[in-house]
Amino acid sequence: MFADSICQTARLSRDKRFDGLFYVAVRSTGIYCRPICPAPPAKESNVQYFEHAHQASQAGFRPCLRCRPDASPGSYPWLGAQTTALRAKQLIDQGHFSNGDAQQLSDRLGVSSSYLNQLFKRHYGIAPGQYALFNQCQFAKQLLQQTNLKIADIAFASGFNSVRRFNDAFKKTLQLTPSEIRKTHKQSAENIRLFLSVRPPFNWPAMLAFLAKRVITPLEWVGDNLYGRTFTFRDSKGQFEVRFDDDKQGFWVDITLDNWQHLQGVVANIRRLLDVDADSQVINAQIEKALDKQCELVQGLRLPGIWDPYEAGIRAVLGQQVSVAAARELCTLLVKQLGENGHYFPTPTVVAQDELAFFKMPARRKQAIKDLSAFVVEHGCDNLDDWLVIKGIGPWTVDYAKMRGTSDPDIYLGGDLGVKKALNAVENFDALKASPFRSYLTFQLWQKL
Repeated sequence: MFADSICQTARLSRDKRFDGLFYVAVRSTGIYCRPICPAPPAKESNVQYFEHAHQASQAGFRPCLRCRPDASPGSYPWLGAQTTALRAKQLIDQGHFSNGDAQQLSDRLGVSSSYLNQLFKRHYGIAPGQYALFNQCQFAKQLLQQTNLKIADIAFASGFNSVRRFNDAFKKTLQLTPSEIRKTHKQSAENIRLFLSVRPPFNWPAMLAFLAKRVITPLEWVGDNLYGRTFTFRDSKGQFEVRFDDDKQGFWVDITLDNWQHLQGVVANIRRLLDVDADSQVINAQIEKALDKQCELVQGLRLPGIWDPYEAGIRAVLGQQVSVAAARELCTLLVKQLGENGHYFPTPTVVAQDELAFFKMPARRKQAIKDLSAFVVEHGCDNLDDWLVIKGIGPWTVDYAKMRGTSDPDIYLGGDLGVKKALNAVENFDALKASPFRSYLTFQLWQKL
């Protein structure tokens, strides 16, 4: 948490770089806001600062309806947090705590529920169940203000099992009723539009150019200021398109989904794909230590993600020892031959059971694709390092899948040919000094080519 003097300067100047890094609560009104709130600033004697929105809520403050704290970019979760606590938070953010099953979450993480509870409180100041409930209500508030979904649909989309439970939890957590913040929007019930704020600077042209070179048609599509793709999420299917708004510093996201119960997880994954919560200034300052300030870094560079680890792994295998263009053609062929309706990335089960005769490549690589698919069917993607037992899957493939399929911020692809070429112009270099942001170091070096 920043010193109060820094928070005061940031809120008085409405500095967008601090949006989501702390929250401003005003004792006289009982409301908490983002530091960029357009309302007249309160007297410092009436102000209290919180690192997280849930802390302000627990202290009895309700969210501002003008600046909407639920719409702020996320805080920097991986700094200073123990790995298990971070993983638990990420799973909750993705909607894996919808039924309030703490035991199921702790089992997935391989720890006891009591230890997870202790760990989560230590790093985030709240129990996992309480954080999940607050997170669900925040997401519901966003849907109430930005979409025309029915309140019942919003309740289920936010992870509640009944409208009554939703209404009770919403009022208790945010001190507001759903109807008090309900807004009318000209949207259909099948398609919704949300706004995702980012912390500037955000180099959208660089990300869009990277994605455009690797676009898999018709799974993905790229246009002027636009990226879109189809996806599957659990037992649902859908698609989304994103457009960057320079004035508002964020993305307009249009989503079509056949099961709104999975919307929270879908939105969380879109946030990860776009890397909207990163603080590029903090990251670049760390990377400069590794490069000894010998290179001018690209400002606002983010990690462009891939929808899930399995897709990232298959794309990595298909990209082994071939050009980016050739890898894209192979991925496009795979989707055309095995993807549902030729528009969705094929499931591990479908790929594992196919002979892949349509691929003109060595039999060993085909087998690696089939073996990886069969492994994921049986074991899932919880630990990508387990893939190393598969013949034809090496450290580079696993690291690439981690970097883009799970958005691990600390992957350095030192063996990559492009990285090696970029380092030819660098004399003093120590990749470890860029930790925990070596994935961004990798992308900075790719930008030098």
